[in-house]
Amino acid sequence: MPTEEKPPASVWTRPRRPQREQLTREQIVAAAIELLDRDGTEALSMRKLGSHLNAAATSLYRHVANRDELIQLVVDEVHGELDLPATADRGRWRAAVTRLAADLRTMTLRHPWIAPELGQVGLVHIGPNALRMSRAMLAQFEAAGFTADERGRAAGTLAAYVIGIATSEAAYLSLIARSGASEEEWVAALRPAHDAAAGQRPREAGSAGRDAHPRQLRDDDFAYGLERVLDGLAARLDT
Repeated sequence: MPTEEKPPASVWTRPRRPQREQLTREQIVAAAIELLDRDGTEALSMRKLGSHLNAAATSLYRHVANRDELIQLVVDEVHGELDLPATADRGRWRAAVTRLAADLRTMTLRHPWIAPELGQVGLVHIGPNALRMSRAMLAQFEAAGFTADERGRAAGTLAAYVIGIATSEAAYLSLIARSGASEEEWVAALRPAHDAAAGQRPREAGSAGRDAHPRQLRDDDFAYGLERVLDGLAARLDT
């Protein structure tokens, strides 16, 4: 007789340790995020985290079984920073989705380590904050009039654009930070080589965009791409 398959173990289904313990899960997660924001993914190990908390690694294992579970917790924790739309309205779905996409990009840039880690957090182990974000986005596409078959694909397309752009931005900004230069200095130093590669003469290269702050240019590029993605999705409603 075949044995009944058990669902995969998850940090979300395991009973939590009593709060009376000296070290709590919340403290562990907050410290892990602090390490990740400061030093990147390579800095996160149970041993380094224990040292950061002045606690033995065995104390951490009372709350999380391993590093993979810790990643589940920190990824979900930063999703809790998102300001989710409270309502979904057919006439305002696009504005709500635009704001949510911008907020997701900001969160990813604030925690540049999150994008590579997202692939390690399977749907089986999705946490409550990430689930709320997913439901909020799906609610907007439902209000817009997308069919049940298309809502998930629309949300996935939007998330893929935002995370893809933000991941590229985060890598670019990390490179600049390691150089010790400001973004303006970095762009100014590269501009002659960029203009030469583009075949521009110095006078031709003096476009209005050259006077804008690089961050504003990044914001404008993100907004342009987001609008085009939403244009394509909105066109589906017309069919």
